[in-house]
Amino acid sequence: MTPPAGGLESVRLARRALVVLTLINLFNYLDRWIVAALNESIKHSELRPSDAQLGFLMSGFIVVYMLAAPLFGVLGDTRSRTRLIGLGVGIWSVATALAGFARSYGSLFAARAAVGVGEAAYGTISPALLADYFPREQRGRVFAVFFAAIPVGAALGYVVGGLVDHFFGWRSAFFVAGVPGLLLAALALRLYDPPRGAQDPDEIPGVGAHGRPPGGLGRAAYTALLRNRPYVLTVLGYAAYTFAIGALGSWTPAFLERTRGMSKAVATVQFGAVVVATGFLGTYGGGWLGDRGLRYSRQAYLWVSGGATLLAAPLTLLALSSPRPAVYWPAIVAAELCLFASTGPINSAIVNVVSPGMRATAVALSIFTIHILGDVPSPALVGAISDSTTLGQAMLVIPVAVLVGGIVWTYAAWRGERAAGEPSP
Repeated sequence: MTPPAGGLESVRLARRALVVLTLINLFNYLDRWIVAALNESIKHSELRPSDAQLGFLMSGFIVVYMLAAPLFGVLGDTRSRTRLIGLGVGIWSVATALAGFARSYGSLFAARAAVGVGEAAYGTISPALLADYFPREQRGRVFAVFFAAIPVGAALGYVVGGLVDHFFGWRSAFFVAGVPGLLLAALALRLYDPPRGAQDPDEIPGVGAHGRPPGGLGRAAYTALLRNRPYVLTVLGYAAYTFAIGALGSWTPAFLERTRGMSKAVATVQFGAVVVATGFLGTYGGGWLGDRGLRYSRQAYLWVSGGATLLAAPLTLLALSSPRPAVYWPAIVAAELCLFASTGPINSAIVNVVSPGMRATAVALSIFTIHILGDVPSPALVGAISDSTTLGQAMLVIPVAVLVGGIVWTYAAWRGERAAGEPSP
């Protein structure tokens, strides 16, 4: 697509891109989490996997995702971002559909792992692309809209997966999830790719011309990121948060069935409805609070993320430990609201503390770190603990990870304000 002719055209192209990228993000998470709704049916199918093997279906996908992310990070800072996104969406859509043809645990594992290649292209590049469409002061709300697709997509994965599985079997659910992505891949190819740093005329200290670190991209970029203390702390807190989210997403439907005695349809649909409502409200509310807070503190995104996550920790513990529906359902709703509130602000914080010319690389390193420390081990760990004890006991590791994430983010916000000489809120 040719460059925009003027201001109104730029706004129109930015809004179109936000719509298309948000839709892709929705199907991204639908494809990613549909397997969680199918765990019990796959477990009792001819494949007969253990709980640990079911956990490794998510872990295998995440391993491939995080290993491919650094490659796409470098490509995303040097090549056509819209073409890379279109390629990635096409790959993951085909891989999702192929899972429906699996005749062994190994072939199912391979298909789910291949989804990670496609999602690495999209997940790494999209935040950097959006940052070049919208100015800094709008990014909290823009990322809130973009990341609100995560709970909606995840919930649709639970709901669509559960309903299609109930009526047509678990294999059909993978076919239904994979096909729409091919249309979205075509739409991505038609998006305008704006100049890097188009919305950031002020150069960030410590980088060279055009927003790139001295010495160019690649190793020099990763070295610069590892020396960026605000970036490192933000990502470490994100890793603990991702550990918790990965385990919750993978095992909550099975937990509600096995430990709370719900049927598959009730567990997937009710939990999916909670995720949709709390995800949309929490994600947009957190983004709005982050943008408003910038009037008072440059660390507002971290303060919102840290505070909401600290509040989520005891609520998550209550949701997973209480046997009474009158207690655990309100606790689930409140915990999900707090957890989702950090999504927009924390991703805004990541792109705002690095150079425009290395944002895709920064997101790639973030993806690698949060997954290798977060949801690569957590689904399999919960599954392994469940095999030796019970699923109810295994889930209790999750509130601890939530607490750690909140502490790290709050410390990062406090440290950032001390360094800048700002008063804490």
